Amino acid sequence: MSWILFIVIGIIAGFLAGQIMKGSGFGLIMNLVIGVIGGLIGGGIFKLLGIHLGGEFVGPLITAVVGAVVLLWIVSLFKKK
Repeated sequence: MSWILFIVIGIIAGFLAGQIMKGSGFGLIMNLVIGVIGGLIGGGIFKLLGIHLGGEFVGPLITAVVGAVVLLWIVSLFKKK
C-alpha cells in the first residue's frame, strides 16, 4: 500500500470513528493519528479473530475504523466527565 493511500485511509478512518463515537471529527491531524493507530489496533484484533478483509481500500478502511472506534472507546473509559 502506498504512503498516500495509507494516510488517506487513516484520515477517513479517524473521521468516521469520531462520527461514530462522539458525533464529530477531531481535525485533520488528530483524525490521521487516530486512524493510523486504529489501523494497528484493528489489524491486531482481526488477526486474533482470524478475520482477513482483502482489497486495496475498503478492507483496510474497515479494519482501521473498527480499531479507531475501539481506541476511542478505551480513551473514553479514562476520560474525566
